[in-house]
Amino acid sequence: MHRFFAELEPSLSVTEQNLADRVRYILRSNIFGDAELERLRREAVPSSNGNATAGNAAPLDAQQTAYVDAAVNIPFVVNSDDDGIVSHELEKMRSILEESMLETRSMPLENRPRLPRTPLSKRNRAVVWALNPMLVTYLEPSRNLCGTDSILFGAALAVCRIIGAKLPMAGATII
Repeated sequence: MHRFFAELEPSLSVTEQNLADRVRYILRSNIFGDAELERLRREAVPSSNGNATAGNAAPLDAQQTAYVDAAVNIPFVVNSDDDGIVSHELEKMRSILEESMLETRSMPLENRPRLPRTPLSKRNRAVVWALNPMLVTYLEPSRNLCGTDSILFGAALAVCRIIGAKLPMAGATII
């Protein structure tokens, strides 16, 4: 899939496309007010002070990337009383994701659990947003549709496990 995207849009990297998609989503869903969006724009786009030369372009890009990452990761706050998703939670989520993908890779299609509909909430959305960047490392080397299917199903299974949805499977319930 990555190869096809690169052929269709050679001037645009996957990271740039993902970032553009996230920005469009944030703008469409009115998550932030106008004042907050303007503040994020000012932080993400450095002022042109005439000092940007080829010698210091890389540090400017790194700083700009940090601002953009901060702006993109703001919606990860799960509850108003939580601090959001932190690194140890991300590692736990990654291990659940890897475990789910390994499990579904060897599982016949007819034995896969039926995935429930998950309610649309800030917490569930934050879980999906946290898992999306992790999937890139697994999807890029995927060479066929079957492999991609097991990765995506494993990711959906991981989301259900992380949010605590009950999954029926051959008379048993997996949590």
